[in-house]
Amino acid sequence: MVPFIDVMLVLLIIFMISAPLITTGLVDLPSVGKSSQRPDHVIEVIVAKDERLRLRIDGKGEGSALPLDRLKARVLEAQGGNAQTPVVISADKNVKYETVVKVMDTLQRAGVQRVGLLVKNAGT
Repeated sequence: MVPFIDVMLVLLIIFMISAPLITTGLVDLPSVGKSSQRPDHVIEVIVAKDERLRLRIDGKGEGSALPLDRLKARVLEAQGGNAQTPVVISADKNVKYETVVKVMDTLQRAGVQRVGLLVKNAGT
């Protein structure tokens, strides 16, 4: 029994010395920033709870439901040849992440330079 206690005490001392030396890794998560001013011309792609897409241009109207395969043509038409016009994706919190990624992928393949996500504060 005595050798077992000696081994346990040695292990305890080793762990007490090595525990403070172990460094934990930090993960830098992205933060939400506020832009200084809203651009004049913004195209917003709205993904509803039922995963239907709608387009809102400059905060006006929502139009009819739009299939994903027609999104590219409608956004390029709304941009009017200016690839720098920002496109913002606004999705309901219950929408699958996969749907939002498909919308982002479609926009990036269409050559849209500025794609962002709209975040609303819990208080608003």
